[in-house]
Amino acid sequence: MSEPSLSPAQTPSTLRIVLRSRSLILGLVLTLTFVAAALISFVWVPYDIATLDIANKIKGPSGAHWLGTDHYGRDIASMIMQGARTSIAVAVLAVGIGMLIGVPLGLWAAARRGSLLDEVIMRTNDLVFAFPSLLIAVMITSAFGPSATNAIIAIGIFNIPVFARLTRSSALSLWQRDYILAARVAGKGAARISWEHILPNITNMMIVQGTIQFSLGILAEAGLSYVGLGAQPPTPSWGRMLADSQTFISFAPHMALFPGLAILLTVLGLNLMGDGLRDLFDPKLRRGRT
Repeated sequence: MSEPSLSPAQTPSTLRIVLRSRSLILGLVLTLTFVAAALISFVWVPYDIATLDIANKIKGPSGAHWLGTDHYGRDIASMIMQGARTSIAVAVLAVGIGMLIGVPLGLWAAARRGSLLDEVIMRTNDLVFAFPSLLIAVMITSAFGPSATNAIIAIGIFNIPVFARLTRSSALSLWQRDYILAARVAGKGAARISWEHILPNITNMMIVQGTIQFSLGILAEAGLSYVGLGAQPPTPSWGRMLADSQTFISFAPHMALFPGLAILLTVLGLNLMGDGLRDLFDPKLRRGRT
């Protein structure tokens, strides 16, 4: 017996669902705050972080320096704003690499399910999963040197099997649907069906997974920069700020507190936004909210 359908009057609008989703709103606010800080830093920051002010080093928060200064007298608020650019850029590009390569591979594997090609793609994904992103970064940087570019490559490589697996499992559930069978009867090939029918129906899921991988990318970039494998000085990075603060944490805890909070709140915002988007895109949850 089929589920009763909702009348147009009973169907909640997207705006109503968004306004009811506290996690989505809070996630958007937190995420957009740091995105705005990163964008603003292109045109304005309270202080030039290239200028060292040794006379004002390791100062606590004050009217002149909202979040205090570091061991070189640099303004921490300015460094967090510019560090947001590094973290967001690395995460966005790494997720982009994962999507651009992983999604087509997943669609290809699903279209050739059970074939040798499918096995090769999935076993290769398993092999990549066996190496954590940090280990991949160590191998890459040992060959080419530490940099933000190599961090992007390392995190991006780790994202490829994530999107490939999710795409394949999602696509496999659609290949037996009636409209896919109709498309095959109409003479459409596997590539055209994947592009015209499969991909549009899994895009929402990819967006949700993208926000999750984005948050993991922020954490991975911070971790790589913390151990010296990410962005290199003078490029500011939240992970580098944490690494620099560990010597002074006993008498200048603000040096670690504020970059740590920036990482925490950004990752929290992205995860909340991912949960909210999942609720927004899930038709069952839509019905349950009416």
